Amino acid sequence: MTTAVPRARRLLPRWREYGRPRELVVRYLLLLLVLGLTVGPLLWQLLASLKSTGEDVFGADATLLPRHPTLRAYREVFEQVPVATYIRNSLTVVVLSITSQLVFSTTAGYMLSKPGWKGRRAVWVVLVASMMFPFESIMVSLFLSIRDLGLVDNLAGVWLPGFVGAINVLLMRGAFLAVPREIEDSAMLDGAGEWQRFRYLYLPSAWGAIMVVVINTFISAWDDFLWPLIVLRSENHMTLTLGLSRLQSSSFGYDQRVVMAGSVISVIPVLVLFVITQRWFYKGVSAGAVKL
Repeated sequence: MTTAVPRARRLLPRWREYGRPRELVVRYLLLLLVLGLTVGPLLWQLLASLKSTGEDVFGADATLLPRHPTLRAYREVFEQVPVATYIRNSLTVVVLSITSQLVFSTTAGYMLSKPGWKGRRAVWVVLVASMMFPFESIMVSLFLSIRDLGLVDNLAGVWLPGFVGAINVLLMRGAFLAVPREIEDSAMLDGAGEWQRFRYLYLPSAWGAIMVVVINTFISAWDDFLWPLIVLRSENHMTLTLGLSRLQSSSFGYDQRVVMAGSVISVIPVLVLFVITQRWFYKGVSAGAVKL
């Protein structure tokens, strides 16, 4: 008993670092609430897609857990629509988007992080200001430009408006600004040129920010629905998100379970990518913070 009291006193400052017990309870309750709001809909879609035909998805008689789990809805998704074609088209847009975003955001961010050239501040202000305008405000002009280029019903027309994003340029700029100037000066004294410093010094230092660009680009290109809906016409060119939306039409005998299964299929690649790259993502968010 005598040894337990001093030990408790030694542990008390550690508890104070995290807050009082009542505050800890409130924090964890808020975290559980946020977790339920974010993961709850996806979990409900997954459980609903596993229900059999005789089970209700909505209504008073609907249950959360399926009584007789089945993969029938997933089989019908692949039978009703060409999922493989949709996935191939989405992957094409994703690969093009990630490639262009990495090339232009890293090079532009590197140039914006270098002092001494005229107009650098003005370019930075323009990039920040461009983020204030929603996509819907320039959607019509973008479509007219894509139409004049003859890229309607073409995957290049889906990719071209998002070949580089201002937020990614600013993210890479912030990551490159975190590289100490003394290291670059040492590389210059060793005879390293501009390209060598960019490739062997700056890019490895900004690996976390690069992964953030990759993840953000993948999610935005994979989940994009509005712009492909405007540009694409034929089924052979549809992306996965746009193609799976056809499951809600009456021509396929609208089945809520099949629609839920299509939604789960479309979100699986995003979850897999995030699980694989999450540690680099969190490091990159803090390392690539926008600096003035």
